[in-house]
Amino acid sequence: MTAPRIVHGGGIAAAAARFGGRPEDWLDLSTGVNPTPVALPEIDVAAWHRLPDRHRQNEARAAAARYYGTPNALPLPVPGTQSVIQLLPRLMPDDRRAAVLSPTYGEYARVLDNAGIAVDRVDSLDAVTDAHGLVVVVNPNNPTGRLFDRETLLALHARVSAGGGLLIVDEAFGDMRPETCIAPLAGNAMSGLLVFRSFGKFFGLAGLRLGFVIGESAVLDRIEDGLGPWSVSGPALTIATKLMASDTGAIHETIVARKAALDAALAEGGLNVIGGTGLFSLVEHPEAAAIHHHLCRHQILVRPFDYNPHWLRFGLAPDSAGDERLAEALADRAG
Repeated sequence: MTAPRIVHGGGIAAAAARFGGRPEDWLDLSTGVNPTPVALPEIDVAAWHRLPDRHRQNEARAAAARYYGTPNALPLPVPGTQSVIQLLPRLMPDDRRAAVLSPTYGEYARVLDNAGIAVDRVDSLDAVTDAHGLVVVVNPNNPTGRLFDRETLLALHARVSAGGGLLIVDEAFGDMRPETCIAPLAGNAMSGLLVFRSFGKFFGLAGLRLGFVIGESAVLDRIEDGLGPWSVSGPALTIATKLMASDTGAIHETIVARKAALDAALAEGGLNVIGGTGLFSLVEHPEAAAIHHHLCRHQILVRPFDYNPHWLRFGLAPDSAGDERLAEALADRAG
């Protein structure tokens, strides 16, 4: 039996159809993506005209290695890390269980469940046992923002790999906290470790559908084979190569400022932030469902959670006008 599809953030068209207004009139705070996308670099005509040649992929991999600081591995570009999540059942050791540190991004457990793999949704690293041949940790976590340091993850990796298992560390939101990322340690010398990185979240280009996977070359070869030829477009590889070589300091500063403005608007609206990352805040409130509905009537979309009806996730607004719009909507509710 196939598990039901997960409703993710970003469903502006569906929200507009239900609550009214044009999609472009809505303020989308339902995703964890940089709301001020960077300017696109110039893309040569050949990137559009030809299938992506190997040299273009090699250049992107070298740029990603420098950007992520991975001296022991060349990150593999993939068409969004969701594409690799779909392949995880192929990497699962036979007759083993999977452990997904939860609550977290729901597609991990769903894909494994649908493949007939026994999945334990564990709430602590201590719950990982020798029975688990594949372990998933999202770090920083979505949606709680839970964060482990490198030493803790290395200790977990030692336990998992000792039994021939595979540790997946998803660092989709790691760009704002590079000091905690384990990606620089991944490679052939770290058997049993696979790290996922998102490109679109930090750079504000989620529609590009691009991510990177870092790990042993043999495992990356299996993933590349599973994705098939030309899985990442030439324009996407070109954009990544150029942006990863650019100065990203201004991007970081903008995200920090946008996050501070979001949290100020939430505090002004009387909402309690219990977690988050640089790209979103998690709020807990007993009337979360009513707040979600109220904001939708103001054409503001945030992310509810079916597994915790008291939670709402707020992404960053693109500018001060968006912050004011959110604050006014929350004030109207209070009034």
